Amino acid sequence: MNRVAAAWRRIPAWLTDLLAVAVAAIDAFLYNGEPDTATVVTCVVASAAMLIRRRLPLVAFLLTLPAALVANILAAPVIALFALSARTRNRWLLVVCGGLFAAAEAIGWPITDQLVANQNWTFVTFVYQLATAAAPILLGQLVQIAADLRARIDEIEATKRHERELYAQSLLARERNQLAREMHDVVSHQVSLIAVQAGALQVTAPDEETRGAAASIRALSSTTLDELRSMVTLLRAAGTESPGLAPQPTVADVPGLIAASGLPVTFSGELPDDLGTSSQRAIYRTVQEALTNARKHAPGASVSVHLWSNQTSYGVTVLNGRATESPILLPSSRLGLIGLRERAELLGGSLSSGATEGGFHIHLVLPRTPA
Repeated sequence: MNRVAAAWRRIPAWLTDLLAVAVAAIDAFLYNGEPDTATVVTCVVASAAMLIRRRLPLVAFLLTLPAALVANILAAPVIALFALSARTRNRWLLVVCGGLFAAAEAIGWPITDQLVANQNWTFVTFVYQLATAAAPILLGQLVQIAADLRARIDEIEATKRHERELYAQSLLARERNQLAREMHDVVSHQVSLIAVQAGALQVTAPDEETRGAAASIRALSSTTLDELRSMVTLLRAAGTESPGLAPQPTVADVPGLIAASGLPVTFSGELPDDLGTSSQRAIYRTVQEALTNARKHAPGASVSVHLWSNQTSYGVTVLNGRATESPILLPSSRLGLIGLRERAELLGGSLSSGATEGGFHIHLVLPRTPA
């Protein structure tokens, strides 16, 4: 049915107009073998009215009524009535037009013959013609409702696309916000070391030129720190709500994260004690994202979190089983995993994820820094 409707909509309007004129003309010819002048004129006007039924449906219908009265044709007034019903929301107008059509078909021409000679048959014919008029009216209303539903569905789809875009933008802003804070932590730590060492060099330098250079390095380091803090503050203010200068999570906070998740989690393994703060945050965020995804996409499933390390690398592997409850229907764009993958790549590592036979896995690998 949808294919037929789609194929019909692809037909040019001028072609359907000519088809409607042809159908009306053939109907008029079949109903009237040897017509008089009045019949010919009214039938020609009714057939020509098919050309304006899109722009002026009420006028087109009124132009078909004389032919319905004089020649008792059906095609032209039915087509015009359908076009009017598909384009108007005035139900009373449709009732009146249906009544006019039924009256014209039932009374006939000349008017006095049927009204005087056979009133009972005229009434029966009027009832039957009302039923005939109901068909194009109801069909036209159905077409109008279908068009309204299509427009509503398109509007809902556009709204959903907009909401998905806003959600994706909020996730990206949140992740960039976090990366900005971590960039501040890393860079400020390194620049602070430079400033401290420059200050020490300024004190212990044997000559004035070296002390001056050390003083310049220390001043530039302090200025860089101030500018970095200002930049990060602006970036975070332009993004999502910021946690401010609260301490960032580490591997030591992972057990508390697991306990607060409310999921059946099996926690195992350990990591070296000399991990950098950025690596610890990467591991924490990976576990956090994995637990969030498990809670959202596989509620009730068992989860295992395993910290591991070897001679060249370390990381975390999170596995979750199949859902035992109905999944929570929330929008998901996998931008959290994209942010985690970018974070791992910045640290020289990698992050892989995907479905397994029993559920889903996330595997973070970070390289060991040479001693």
